[in-house]
Amino acid sequence: MKTVFIDGKAGTTGLRIYERLESRDDIKIITLSDEERKDIKHRKEALNSCDIAFLCLPDDAAREAVSLTENLNTVIIDTSTAHRVNPDWAYGFPELDRGFYEKIINSKRIAVPGCHAAGFVALVYPLIKSGILSADSKLFCHSITGYSGGGKKMIAEYENDEVPENYSSPRQYSIGQNHKHLKEMKGITGLADYPVFCPVVSNFYSGMELTVPLFADQIKGRAEDIKKVYSQVYNGETVTFSESLDEGGFIPANGLKGYDGMKITVSGNDERILLIALFDNLGKGASGTAVECMNLCLGEKITKGLNL
Repeated sequence: MKTVFIDGKAGTTGLRIYERLESRDDIKIITLSDEERKDIKHRKEALNSCDIAFLCLPDDAAREAVSLTENLNTVIIDTSTAHRVNPDWAYGFPELDRGFYEKIINSKRIAVPGCHAAGFVALVYPLIKSGILSADSKLFCHSITGYSGGGKKMIAEYENDEVPENYSSPRQYSIGQNHKHLKEMKGITGLADYPVFCPVVSNFYSGMELTVPLFADQIKGRAEDIKKVYSQVYNGETVTFSESLDEGGFIPANGLKGYDGMKITVSGNDERILLIALFDNLGKGASGTAVECMNLCLGEKITKGLNL
């Protein structure tokens, strides 16, 4: 039986990971009391005595946790932004291609993708790799997410009895084009430039819909060629290509709330194309992928313990 420690278990992502693991008979979860989890001595002991350590922490705390881990056999799966573009770390999106899959299996350091970045990378990486889209492309990305992506503070703001009136409508943020996911959106896909990124938080708990629009002259081929690439790459159980995701002409951003998979589709026409990824910001956008990576490291089926 393998031992797991969730550093930051009290946070939104940590709790979701714990829910996925608590009923498994192949995992023993190391738990610390509220007092112990704030004590660096107890955290260090847990980090060095476990087989798998999930870091569900702010960036600086995640870096500290890595520095505390001296056991070379401990696999660290970091859900923060701290290590996602570090070449010494595996990027935790095994469905992208065999190279990402193998690096995860053979690594002791794995960085879980950011939620927005997961959708963007899923849509763009295969097209650049196949040559349909140039790495020099100037891209735009729109993403709408549930408020749970903002963590405990934002959840409390939205679920407070006295919610500000303007919270009832969608709110665009990171309008200065400085969102923390931009580095991996550019770095992992191989784009030469950052995309113009417009994230929007809305008044629902969880779910995410990310769209990359394209003009026909931006690609080599047609929309059908894009669909063919996606159908070849995303034909497993966790990320799947669908011919259509709309419900009467609408695609609800919370359509996969509570689930750990991702669905990819292509809409529009041969002149104006919409690449769309639908998933849960807490599922395939965070804890679901973290558990996937753990499963691979343990030699288990990638879907074990996931809600698909």
